[in-house]
Amino acid sequence: MLLATINKLRLRNIYISFIIIISLFGTIVSANAQLYKIRGTVYDSSRNFPMEAVTVQSTSGEGTTTNTEGYYSIEVSEKDSIWFSYLNKPTIKFPVLKIVNPMSFDISLQVNVPVMKEVKIKLKNYRQDSIQNRIDYAKIFNYQKPGLKTTTSSFGGGVGFDLDEIINVFRFKRNRSMASFQQRLLLEEQDNFVSHRFNKALVRRLTLLTGNELDSFMRIYRPSYLFTKYSGDYEFQYFIKQSYYRYLNGLPPEVFLKEEEE
Repeated sequence: MLLATINKLRLRNIYISFIIIISLFGTIVSANAQLYKIRGTVYDSSRNFPMEAVTVQSTSGEGTTTNTEGYYSIEVSEKDSIWFSYLNKPTIKFPVLKIVNPMSFDISLQVNVPVMKEVKIKLKNYRQDSIQNRIDYAKIFNYQKPGLKTTTSSFGGGVGFDLDEIINVFRFKRNRSMASFQQRLLLEEQDNFVSHRFNKALVRRLTLLTGNELDSFMRIYRPSYLFTKYSGDYEFQYFIKQSYYRYLNGLPPEVFLKEEEE
């Protein structure tokens, strides 16, 4: 009877110690959360004019202001929210993990700009932007669902379970948010790649379409990511010409180009 009581006390102490360790490491992990960037442009209510000197703040205390082109960039953690303020009128708070497009989180404020400001156009370099995006969101792109992993002591000791992974297994809300954020970034990266290759300059040169007709053609006959990635230049341009023929004859896009990716 005494032995059974002692064993119960030992099990209870081990359980309490385990809970304390999880709480402690959870706090440490949260405190050391990696920062990444949210960037975009702030416009007036018409969405035609970028707004300068708009304050952008996060719940962690970081802050910045928009430049002459209305552009801002702010470093935040995954638990942060951000909001915008102009003439002491703040917007609602936007949770970082619910922002659909963190690379271009544009917003319009209920302010009218009566005078048109100068707008500068910057040429984008897709390859450099893609590399920079991978750097800024390395933690999200490299995220893997946590599980039980073994670890070996650097002092030549035995093999045991990775405590960080055990802690992360029970962070269900965080894991769902990270996985969802990662999927959004991957889909956005694929969409940007298609837009980079299937661009207006190339389509206009091959079809001579302009204006609304060009926009309509590019929306209807936009190729899939897999086709865009694996087709050569000749095959890709041939696809555009064949799609233009189908467009002139009122035919829908070829089915195989719209199949879901496996």
